[in-house]
Amino acid sequence: MAASAADGEAAALRAEVAALRMRVQELEKENQRLSKVASSCKCEFKCKGNSEGNRLHDDSSKCTSRTGRQVGVVSHCSKRLVALKVMYFGQRFYGFSSEGQAEPTVESEIFKALDRAKLLVGSRKESSYSRCGRTDKGVSATGQVISLFLRSNIKDTGGDVLDERSEIDYVKVLNRILPQDIRVLGWCPVPADFHARFTCLGREYKYLFWKGDLDILEMQKAASKFIGEHDFRNFCKMDAANKRSNDDELCSMTIKGSAFLWHQVRCMVAVLFLIGQGLESPSVVDSLLDISVTPRKPQYKMAPELPLILHSCLFDTANFICSSDASQSLIEHLKDEYRQYMLQAAIFHEALSCLPFPESSSLRTLQKKRNHIPLLSRQTEPSYEERVAKVKTKVS
Repeated sequence: MAASAADGEAAALRAEVAALRMRVQELEKENQRLSKVASSCKCEFKCKGNSEGNRLHDDSSKCTSRTGRQVGVVSHCSKRLVALKVMYFGQRFYGFSSEGQAEPTVESEIFKALDRAKLLVGSRKESSYSRCGRTDKGVSATGQVISLFLRSNIKDTGGDVLDERSEIDYVKVLNRILPQDIRVLGWCPVPADFHARFTCLGREYKYLFWKGDLDILEMQKAASKFIGEHDFRNFCKMDAANKRSNDDELCSMTIKGSAFLWHQVRCMVAVLFLIGQGLESPSVVDSLLDISVTPRKPQYKMAPELPLILHSCLFDTANFICSSDASQSLIEHLKDEYRQYMLQAAIFHEALSCLPFPESSSLRTLQKKRNHIPLLSRQTEPSYEERVAKVKTKVS
């Protein structure tokens, strides 16, 4: 009886979450519709500015009232809903989202560049901004996607017809301003109901790691158990292409899904590493995916954030373009960055070769096995149902 009551409560909670998700999507669509209506409005104050869309405007492009007070940024201009494909290297950033207190974030740097280029029409709140994913501190991306209304040279932007010759070269303009570790890879016009998060059909992450002594076959056996629809609550925080090196082998995991929970990829990778080190059996994945067996998540450390890459985001309607000038600049920039990092790697490799004592990796492995506590024997975190009950108690 207790089990059936718990199942009933869980089903009711899932239905409530699904209803809330549908309501959020409805509100986002309504927001997009209202933004499209608002885009036809005209500012009563005219601005002076450079008519060439691919050049930066000076401060004279800001509107002022008769009293001299600033009322907005190029709010009289034509605008269109645009999706931008963004690459960034996350080592120095406190994540993608700028909603926290820590700076810098990738998002804050993007909006600084948009503001400096006078591409925002009105405020950020009025731009119908959306993002595909919120990567954590230190995580990189080669295919993050954002969408928002941007200034346009094309007066009639009701349709999705693309006129490359007269439109602003968004890639070129933004990449001149953005810091070295953020680059826009392409842009495309999108329909009014496009939302970078909810329109996305799927996301692909890659996690890079050194093979070392890991048992790749055991890891592959365990990874196959993740395929399909599962309850991944024990693999999240609540609320193979190879490349050779002289002394090791750099591998990558590819993780694809329609959406991911908070820290899910890094938790999955952490468990796979424990299996690859021989500290856990592949069968532990079955136990963690079975909530009736393991209703509470065992406490374990996530895999490091630095090797994680948001590789791509899949959309039906987004076909990104990049002008030949902008693409050539991108290639040269990435080649220069690659050479710099390869030089740094060579310096560290040289330093390693100068050390007078040998490695003792076998001793470290033995110590790890001695100190390891099996996942299913560890202390656990509160279950999802217990967290929900606690929140309800606080509210009441």
